[in-house]
Amino acid sequence: MINNDRLFKQTFLNFIGKVVIATIFIPLISYIFIVIISRADFQWLYDISPVIYRFCTNILNVFNMLVIIIVIWTITVLILLYKMLKRIFSYITTLSNASDNLMNKDVEYIELPPELEYIQNKMNILKREALKNERLARESEQKKDDLIVYLAHDIKTPLTSMIGYLSILYEIDDMPKKKRKKYINIALDKSFRLEELINELFDIARFNSEKIVLEKENLNLNLMIEQIIDDFYPLLNELNKKIDINSEESTNIFADPDKLSRVFTNIIKNAINYSREKSNITINIRKNDANVIIDIINKGKQIPKEKLDRLFEKFYRLDSSRTSKTGGSGLGLAIAKDIVELHNGIITAESNKEETIFHVELPIE
Repeated sequence: MINNDRLFKQTFLNFIGKVVIATIFIPLISYIFIVIISRADFQWLYDISPVIYRFCTNILNVFNMLVIIIVIWTITVLILLYKMLKRIFSYITTLSNASDNLMNKDVEYIELPPELEYIQNKMNILKREALKNERLARESEQKKDDLIVYLAHDIKTPLTSMIGYLSILYEIDDMPKKKRKKYINIALDKSFRLEELINELFDIARFNSEKIVLEKENLNLNLMIEQIIDDFYPLLNELNKKIDINSEESTNIFADPDKLSRVFTNIIKNAINYSREKSNITINIRKNDANVIIDIINKGKQIPKEKLDRLFEKFYRLDSSRTSKTGGSGLGLAIAKDIVELHNGIITAESNKEETIFHVELPIE
């Protein structure tokens, strides 16, 4: 492949080579021309016009061989320089026209002269990436719009139920205590579901408008994760699940506590939602000289590879069913990935028939 430097060197050396060839052959050709002219019989020219004859004779007498050679050499070099510049500007024009086709959907492949093969390949890579990003942006926007429509529709269900049960409670003063408690529990449960749906709508709005800015401080990672686990205790107790945390020692890192809390809250919530009934979730924390590694492991169904590769895409939901209690806005893991990467960390996921592991690696400082 010919890159920009090689293209310049090739063009320049080609020009120098032609100049050298001209420098060698022009004196020889000029000498032969002068010899031929000096020996020629121009009586025919004299017969036509004595004035023209004397003019040509004077030129041969005035301009010696060196002057003629310099003139011819200069003209030749200027012609070569003109051709080189014309070639260079033709490249510029070609590149300008090709750049217009970068976002032209009607042009599938950009073609340039062989000398510009390297630039051609680069432009085609950029074109593919641009079209891919545009397609992903459209898909993401469509997912977001669909999700908002779904959530707005789903909000009506718990809201309608809440209004219905609260209306009954309001209208019937002498309702039996047991039945009243049942209706209150149902209304409360629906209100919690309504809160979740509204929070998902706020997540979508924040993700589109909020630029994540880190406010780092010294943070006890073990203590933070233990506090997050405590917050999930009611849900874990209801589902007969438990979280075990294994750590060799307390780990302090320099990070944003609020943002990292959101990361592990999202991952742990995901692990709880998609783990088997009455199974345990394991969190392993270890560190090396530069990083701390956190593995969050849950027992559950294997995630297919094609879905595993898309887990961290925004608005992607592993369970696309609208009626699923585990199907959120599809932003939790996408936000977690952004926050981890802002900390110069890495987040990945792997899954097999027995378990799914979320692997988070963060720098200590």
